[in-house]
Amino acid sequence: MYLSIFFFLLLWAQALTLKNLNYSVPEEQGPGTVIGNIAKDARLGLEQTGQGGQAPHLIDVDPQSGLLYTKQRIDRETLCKRNPKCQLSMEVFANDKEICMIKIDIQDINDNSPTFPSDQIDIDISENAVPGTRFPLTSAHDPDAGENGLKTYQITRDDYNLFSLEVKSRGDGTKFPELVIQRPLDREERSHHTLILSATDGGEYPRSGTMQINVKVIDSNDNSPVFDQSSYVVEIPENSPPGKVLIDLNATDPDEGNNGQVVYSFSGYAPERIRELFSIDSRTGVIKIQGEIDYEESPVIEIDVQAKDLGPNPIPGHCKVSVKVLDRNDNWPSIGFVSVRQGAISEAAPPGTVIALVRVTDKDSGRNGQLQCRVLGNVPFKLEENYDNFYTVVTDRPLDREVQDEYNVTIVAKDNGIPPLNSTKSFTVKILDENDNVPRFTKSVYLLQIPENNIPGEYLGSVLAHDPDLGQNGTVYYSIINSNVSGGDVNTYVNVNAANGAIYAVRSFNYEQIKYFDFKVLAKDAGSPHLESNATVRISVLDVNDNIPVIVLPLLQNDTAEIHVPRNVGVGYIVTTVKAVDNDYGESGRLTYEISDGNEEHLFEIDPVTGDVRTAHPFWDDVSPIVELIIRVSDHGKPTLTAAARLIIKASNGRPPDGLPHMKDNQNWDMSLPLIVTLSIISIMLLAAMVTIAIKCKRENKEIRTYNCRIAEYSHPQLGKGKKKKINKNDIMLVQSEVEERDAMNGGVSIRRIKQSFWCSHRTEPVTSTQISCA
Repeated sequence: MYLSIFFFLLLWAQALTLKNLNYSVPEEQGPGTVIGNIAKDARLGLEQTGQGGQAPHLIDVDPQSGLLYTKQRIDRETLCKRNPKCQLSMEVFANDKEICMIKIDIQDINDNSPTFPSDQIDIDISENAVPGTRFPLTSAHDPDAGENGLKTYQITRDDYNLFSLEVKSRGDGTKFPELVIQRPLDREERSHHTLILSATDGGEYPRSGTMQINVKVIDSNDNSPVFDQSSYVVEIPENSPPGKVLIDLNATDPDEGNNGQVVYSFSGYAPERIRELFSIDSRTGVIKIQGEIDYEESPVIEIDVQAKDLGPNPIPGHCKVSVKVLDRNDNWPSIGFVSVRQGAISEAAPPGTVIALVRVTDKDSGRNGQLQCRVLGNVPFKLEENYDNFYTVVTDRPLDREVQDEYNVTIVAKDNGIPPLNSTKSFTVKILDENDNVPRFTKSVYLLQIPENNIPGEYLGSVLAHDPDLGQNGTVYYSIINSNVSGGDVNTYVNVNAANGAIYAVRSFNYEQIKYFDFKVLAKDAGSPHLESNATVRISVLDVNDNIPVIVLPLLQNDTAEIHVPRNVGVGYIVTTVKAVDNDYGESGRLTYEISDGNEEHLFEIDPVTGDVRTAHPFWDDVSPIVELIIRVSDHGKPTLTAAARLIIKASNGRPPDGLPHMKDNQNWDMSLPLIVTLSIISIMLLAAMVTIAIKCKRENKEIRTYNCRIAEYSHPQLGKGKKKKINKNDIMLVQSEVEERDAMNGGVSIRRIKQSFWCSHRTEPVTSTQISCA
């Protein structure tokens, strides 16, 4: 069995390069003998080398020069016993990219002489032995192989040419001699013969060994036992149970009495292993199994059996029993991991990346030793056969750590025997994370709502993106993609928490100025390179009833208007029309008019929708020539906001003045012009006021340019008891919080009362314009 162990690992390689080199070296060479140059023969770069093999104590590779050399004397006979082919194998890898499979044939030299088990043997031969009678002799042993092994035998010192030698071969190829009687023996003429048996090998300079044969000629009976056949062939399955009969031999001797009684035994020169495996009944000649028969140990077993009678000077008869062992599928496939990748493999590794090197063997032969190997289960790995039962485990398809981060790879090896035998062996492969997943938002569009007049810094909602990668590859950071909202930078409206995606308002929103706006949030992971995605966020500003209705008609002075009505105008005469505006929308901007006070006599009535004030009594002036009505305008928001005006209605003589409303005239007032004029005037006044304040502050303190929220601190004693803090002008944001307009019917005069709030960076509450002073 070859043992091939080498380090096989390509950390980021695309493929495995294998090269084969064959060398030979004679045995008995001293340490340091150069066998070959691997770097030159295989064109390897040896900046980094490693190796493994059968006999690291015998051979080695110089990592600098690539020379393959012996480390000590190699004795082929010690290393390979009687194996005709003696070979060492080793594996050399260079730079984690190339592997060289090296096989070294150990060449035999004729350094051993044939030897016999003993220096001499004694043989008793009856003088009645006929010419042609054979006597098997012990074999010589020569540990050398091939031509240097045992080649022939010869006999010398046969002065009378009474004997000859015949050399035969066994089934395993070994040769053994037989002493053959050439001429009749005469004990009376010569009772002892001394022969020299020589065994010679086939080396270039032959070596030989000798053994002395002492032949004693004795007087014996005339007939020897004779077997039915000179040789027998028996087939038996391996692993046959002890006690099973192998063969029943029969030999006959025509002599009578003891001279005809046959006794069976193994030949005196039968190996000890034969006596361990088999037993023979000396009386019946039945051979039985008594040891474990293993095909892998010996597929053919030859047994030499002799039969001799009990008479004086018996001449034994011989036969040969050849036992053919039938292979059975009794060996399980063996799986060995020569090398397994150390550490985790990247999920970005391409198909074909090498994971492990595996060797699979089966001691059985034929179909029983033919193997089929595969990777068990639906895993992204497969086996690729290389050579000599070596397989590489490679990736079969792309890996995805997010689907599975660890695999238990099981190798299954099954032979083709009946029934088949299979073995399994497993190892673990861990998958290393790569930044291959883009952060994904839970929604493509996030809809967030916020009531107007919110507090800056108020939480609006959150976005969430998932990244299944690990560590930095899965850590998501959020940011807002630069864009404009109503002509301004989106970052002046909202910001996002980079770590958790929480969105906060930077300013207070006014529904009347902006009803909604969109922006994009970017989710980016911390991997390299970064992967990112974005989602749209829509902020909807919800209208709040924060605008008080403003009465624009009739023109009020100190919330009062004086109306002159002719006498005797009758019922239904339109005294005036009350018009109010409300910047809110929906129900918050829908207005209702009513007379809340001063109409106890029900002299007048007001249309709740149009605001038309009409006479309800034909003689109202008789009842009260001067009537003071309190008109209240209410919106429908929650809570309801109201505005009130006092109308002083006076009776006058004469016809109604030109331009004044007449009875039941339905007039549609065009409010556009008064509103435009009013807004223009107020804008000019506001701009002038801001410029004046800015110039004044700049003159007083050109370097510091700060505002001092002193008066604000007096208004909020809980916050103003400490040391007064100066703030920079840039820390104050001017926010218009309340606008009140009045338009007069005549002349388009517009009056707006403006209340402004300022935000100080070191305060949490607004400070009105009347509270600000420049320090």
